[in-house]
Amino acid sequence: MRKPSRSIAAVLLALALASCTGTSAADLLDTAQLEEKQDNVAHARKLYGEILERHPDSPEAKIARERLAALDAA
Repeated sequence: MRKPSRSIAAVLLALALASCTGTSAADLLDTAQLEEKQDNVAHARKLYGEILERHPDSPEAKIARERLAALDAA
């Protein structure tokens, strides 16, 4: 019998991967913040960088710059 925690982890992973397909600045920011909360800093950094590349003048880019600076300072 499978442990419930594995099932929950699989569902969360599927949701995270599904949300990675969004390319809007808001979708990317949401996913980056989720990755950061899950201690997946490398992927969060990648997504923050993607926001800066694709949407440099968006409000989300300002947040991405701030989060990258905070991660660099940590």
